Amino acid sequence: MNRLRDQYEALLLDLDGTLYRGPEVIDGAPEALVPQGDSAQRLVYVTNNAARGPAKVAGHLAELGYPAAAEDVVTSAQAAARMLGQRLSAGDEVLVVGTDDLAAEVEAVGLKPVRRFADVPPAAVVQGHSPATAWPDLAEAAYALRAGVLWVAANTDRTLPNERGLAPGNGSMVAALRTASDREPLVAGKPYAPLMEDAVERAGTRNALVVGDRLDTDIEGANGLGLDSLLVLTGVSTLDEVAAASPEQVPTYIAQSLDALNAEIVPGVVAPADVADLLRQHPGRAVRVRAADSEIR
Repeated sequence: MNRLRDQYEALLLDLDGTLYRGPEVIDGAPEALVPQGDSAQRLVYVTNNAARGPAKVAGHLAELGYPAAAEDVVTSAQAAARMLGQRLSAGDEVLVVGTDDLAAEVEAVGLKPVRRFADVPPAAVVQGHSPATAWPDLAEAAYALRAGVLWVAANTDRTLPNERGLAPGNGSMVAALRTASDREPLVAGKPYAPLMEDAVERAGTRNALVVGDRLDTDIEGANGLGLDSLLVLTGVSTLDEVAAASPEQVPTYIAQSLDALNAEIVPGVVAPADVADLLRQHPGRAVRVRAADSEIR
């Protein structure tokens, strides 16, 4: 059998909406990633969520049944810290809007995380998702941004899927600071290149399939780096959104779930408007909606 996954040396896997929703695992997803026969792709877990460090993310994944260690996880917090480290001097202060895990990544690249400042603004502001972010945190960042310091956002996802639905994501908080400061941040996470470049480096190959549930992050990010992608319909994006998507957000493949990794692809390339019928006719298989980048090259 020529399974979808057999074409690739690595799978770059989104988390929220692809492997789990909040604390709840997506049915059948852990089983779908178990190596099949001689299939042994490198699994790299790539998350735009900057709230938790790699060890905590890996621990959560392992609890849900996924084979994961800290070195298999790449986060937008790591990518954001790398961007800061490349632009600032050792020991510079960075105002952190986010969790202590984001602050730890800032410290790991030789910078000094702070939460408040007095007379002298920090060298930069870094912003990542935290459910505890409040008005005082945003106000402190706004004061610094108005002073002209560097601003790096871990990601700009407007929403965050959980077991109850879609909650405000880091992008919603970034929007508040954008309004308050009249500034635009540099962005580390998907669809921007820094996080995806880190994931490719961690995988050790560009022959990788990006798997995710969002057109505007996972799929656009894959297309930006010339990687093939699989959109699974277990999270945010829908078939109606695929039909209306701009070219940079059209995935290579679409499937109902991760089960499609272990099945043959439905033959041919179809228009997005025809995907729904084919998915009903071929449950558990992926439909191709554009030529694979590996074929174009």
